[in-house]
Amino acid sequence: MENRRELLSSVQMARFVARGSLRLDAVVPAEMNAEGLAVLADGVPSVPYGTPLSDAYDNGSFVRRLLALPRVAGALRSLVGPEPWVDHHFVHTRAPHGGTAQALHGDAIIDVRPDAFDVQLMYYPQDVTLEMGGTLSVPGSHLRRINESDTGRYQNLRGQDRLVCPAGTVVFLHHGIWHGGRRNDSDILRYMFKIRFNPRVRQRRLWDTSDLHDPQVTAELDAMFPWYEGATGRLERYNRILLWRHLTGDDDFDLDHWVTRVSNRPKEIVT
Repeated sequence: MENRRELLSSVQMARFVARGSLRLDAVVPAEMNAEGLAVLADGVPSVPYGTPLSDAYDNGSFVRRLLALPRVAGALRSLVGPEPWVDHHFVHTRAPHGGTAQALHGDAIIDVRPDAFDVQLMYYPQDVTLEMGGTLSVPGSHLRRINESDTGRYQNLRGQDRLVCPAGTVVFLHHGIWHGGRRNDSDILRYMFKIRFNPRVRQRRLWDTSDLHDPQVTAELDAMFPWYEGATGRLERYNRILLWRHLTGDDDFDLDHWVTRVSNRPKEIVT
């Protein structure tokens, strides 16, 4: 992989921790998108699970060049570090006026890791309109543990995000986010290319931390989303605090003392 990359800022990382996603609009140039449509139509050869990224895709191949784009490479490095494993990849298609809406789901069994996460890259080589049925996701759902399609009975949640984007958009998702493809009601065959990455290093301060103490970091981490319940929704912020502490190494970080209260373990009797 090329060395050029543009690392994420702390504000962007905090937004990812809160939302479970990061979107880079039109980050892939038009000429690559035209090539990408042809490559995805032909199919991308499979990669064995656990292949290091630098060994997964041939030099000069479309996927290797896609992942070497500075903003894509920087986001990936910031989220999972150097040389992640390729878990798997897949070319998703939706035929014109075909298919049904995919059930809302997470791409994993119940994942008990509180201090690590996989990342899924989703690449859209063409403009995606609302009628084309882009990926739907639920912001802030990624830290509420479910088993795959436990959420499949839910049809719509307040504040959900139905992807509409320009060609060349790349979205990074936390592996636990609730999402699903929508039905394609347009006249256009829709493509999406997905790669899942597993980190091989501790995910700690892998991004540009020069703005770590920017007040906007706390504002991002404190965000609430419309579908949250008044009480249970607070647990989402609690879990974000735990993840942010791990990512930064700052065991004192908190929002309104949520974790401080729970972790308080007095060792002596005060007289």
